[in-house]
Amino acid sequence: MRKFSSVLACLLVTGSLLSACSGNNNNNSAKGTNGGEASPAATDKAADNSAAANAPADDITQRKITIKIHYPTPDLTEVRAQEDDKIKRFQAEYPNVEIVKDDWQYNVSEIGVKMAANEAPTFFNTYATEAKFLVEKGWVADITDLWNKYEYKDQINPVLQNQFIIDGKVYGITQKGYVTTTMINKKMLDDKGVAVPAMDWTWEDMLNTAKGAADAKKGISGIAPMGKGNEAGWNWTNFLFEAGGEIQKIDGGKVVAAFNTDAGVKALDFYKKLRWEANAIPQDWALGWGDAVGAFQQGRTAMVMAGSDGVIEQALNQGGLKPEDVLTYPMPAAEKGGKHTGVLGGDYLVINPNATPDEQEMAFRYITFDYFSDKGLEALDAILQQRKADGKYFIPPLLDYYAADSDFGKKTKAIYDKYDIVYQYNPDIMALLDGKPEAQYNTQDYYATMSNVIQELFSKKGTDSKTQLDAAAKTVQEKFFDTIKVE
Repeated sequence: MRKFSSVLACLLVTGSLLSACSGNNNNNSAKGTNGGEASPAATDKAADNSAAANAPADDITQRKITIKIHYPTPDLTEVRAQEDDKIKRFQAEYPNVEIVKDDWQYNVSEIGVKMAANEAPTFFNTYATEAKFLVEKGWVADITDLWNKYEYKDQINPVLQNQFIIDGKVYGITQKGYVTTTMINKKMLDDKGVAVPAMDWTWEDMLNTAKGAADAKKGISGIAPMGKGNEAGWNWTNFLFEAGGEIQKIDGGKVVAAFNTDAGVKALDFYKKLRWEANAIPQDWALGWGDAVGAFQQGRTAMVMAGSDGVIEQALNQGGLKPEDVLTYPMPAAEKGGKHTGVLGGDYLVINPNATPDEQEMAFRYITFDYFSDKGLEALDAILQQRKADGKYFIPPLLDYYAADSDFGKKTKAIYDKYDIVYQYNPDIMALLDGKPEAQYNTQDYYATMSNVIQELFSKKGTDSKTQLDAAAKTVQEKFFDTIKVE
């Protein structure tokens, strides 16, 4: 869910640090006239004239190119400073490129107008849900050739990148992402004598673990599914996906609600078991994201479902828990041998198909400019040193733009391994994670509608899951999906 990935985005330090670690990258180009050196402007101009006279005719670095870049909004002052630093370093390497800043943020209701008016940036941000939609509309460039020539393409995280590879063609570049996971307070399980489940766990394992850890008399729940706001529908959708269900489908150019199926009933019935059979959820079940994460941090619930980084950050650095007490699990499979599917969210950068080939190539070079940078690793090391000095734990992202087993991933892990304040994920989790993007159309409206369903289920015993889902599907269909025409 996009608004909940903001915590994760703040913690995805490797990607953002790469653009923050400017200091020494181009010191030579930043020198003044001390010691009789020529001024940078004079030196650069002379170098440019010399290079232009000797450069091959097809050298892109010798042609004047302008790109309009995706730029942070005014409220993100620190991120803007990082981007400004990246621009400075990029133009030191590519002085032939003029960069225009554009802080427009992708909006599905605005992109068509932007494209029709030829006002969209040379590259812009978008989300994991948008790939097929943008490709079908012709609003993203096919960058397969640029991708195939990219030195580090095989080190990019495939779980994230594959969302923008359609029919073998590449249409975007991953920045960061998450797959919904389950965090478990091992100490609470130990205190109740509840066995820690296997990493390859099932709904039944989750039910039994939650039931065993709960202590209603003490106000302790076994699990805290979110029950308020759109996050309630977001949390439940993981189980819809695990049961093999879908939110919507496209039929004859129309968007059709598809969650009121046997899979949806199965997922909703599981929530009924958590609530009424196991009595494992909080008595005050109307919890939003912050409430549920706060309950986990405070030791009032043994399990919570979300992107891992923000939850663990609060638990360790604000809740006083120890790393060995906080376990990160994939979402449980509906049945043994099933997929551990979690909602996948991610941020991507895509290139405007109306841009010229030179503009597209420079956009690609700009997007990937700081990827796989040794400067980023140096900055990460400095951050870890400071965290250790401050007595704080560091929680790395579970999913970053690079593959964990890539050369760069191994270099990053080598830095992590130097410090005992770095949270360590169980390596077995990566083989089990299965990310599924949110629905393409009106996802938030669907979440809000399902939140009402879940609140009714939690507050009233004996609800009929099929009846509830049929009513919810009718509401979503008539209020939202019927207004959409898929071309």
